[in-house]
Amino acid sequence: MSMQTSAEILIPADATNALELPSRPGIASGSMARVRLSARDYVSLTKPRIIVLLVLTELTTMVIAARGVPSVTLLLWAALGGALASGGSGAINCWYDRDIDRVMARTCSRPLPSGRIRPWQALVFGGSLIVAAVIVFALAVNVLSAALALGGGMFYVFIYTMVLKRTTSLNIVIGGAAGAFPPLVGWAAVRGDISWVAVALFALVFLWTPPHFWSLALLLRDDYRSARVPMLPTLISTAATYRRILVYLVVLIAASLIPALSLGVGYLIPVAALGALYLGLARWAQRLGTSRAAALLFHYSLGYLALVFIVGALAAAI
Repeated sequence: MSMQTSAEILIPADATNALELPSRPGIASGSMARVRLSARDYVSLTKPRIIVLLVLTELTTMVIAARGVPSVTLLLWAALGGALASGGSGAINCWYDRDIDRVMARTCSRPLPSGRIRPWQALVFGGSLIVAAVIVFALAVNVLSAALALGGGMFYVFIYTMVLKRTTSLNIVIGGAAGAFPPLVGWAAVRGDISWVAVALFALVFLWTPPHFWSLALLLRDDYRSARVPMLPTLISTAATYRRILVYLVVLIAASLIPALSLGVGYLIPVAALGALYLGLARWAQRLGTSRAAALLFHYSLGYLALVFIVGALAAAI
């Protein structure tokens, strides 16, 4: 994309020898500032905070699969491929959701609804990142990891974003599978196959997604209502939402202990403690029913998932 100054300065040809242009550094500086702002907008389309968590689950699963630290080269290529796949999917999500982002207070200032990036640019950008991710995985890792990375991205774009999100309160229940692909990708990157441990880690992320997202949706209920997105808290009461969260957490905690059959007590004890704290915090948030409690629950859920995978990697490597 070419960058242009907002106005042109016309100078007579016969005056160029007599007139110095002190504005040139300012023009260059302004152009660089616009390039930086544009780059920042494109990066924001990739949803970088989500990328960090997804790549973390991928890389820690690689350590679990290797029962130690894989080669740095493999880790770097896998991290790059995972970031590209996640970022590309996020950009296409922003492209498709630009209409509802425009009416939500949290998202109306994003690059697409605000007009700083054109829709076709976001779509080409996102598609290019996904293609690059497949190429990186296929050439530098293996074909199975490439196929899984592509599958996760396509599930997020076509199943969750384009179908489930706007049509059913089960959107995040089913759509959560998209964010659960990185453990499968990480395992395949090391082993070249899929084992029951990888499936258990997939299930862990899959079951974690609804209670994690519902706690956020409690905070953004008005936004989702205005955009007519049927997130569960827009359809049922806060108390009923917390009851669903608690049910999911019980199942999640049980599922989170299954990898202990392979990773041992070094995984079992800390993960059980993290799960107990999660459940206790959700029960506390249910009693209070405040936005502050929901926000704390949401932020803990992020730390919970990261810590469970880090504990798994440590248990496998030690």
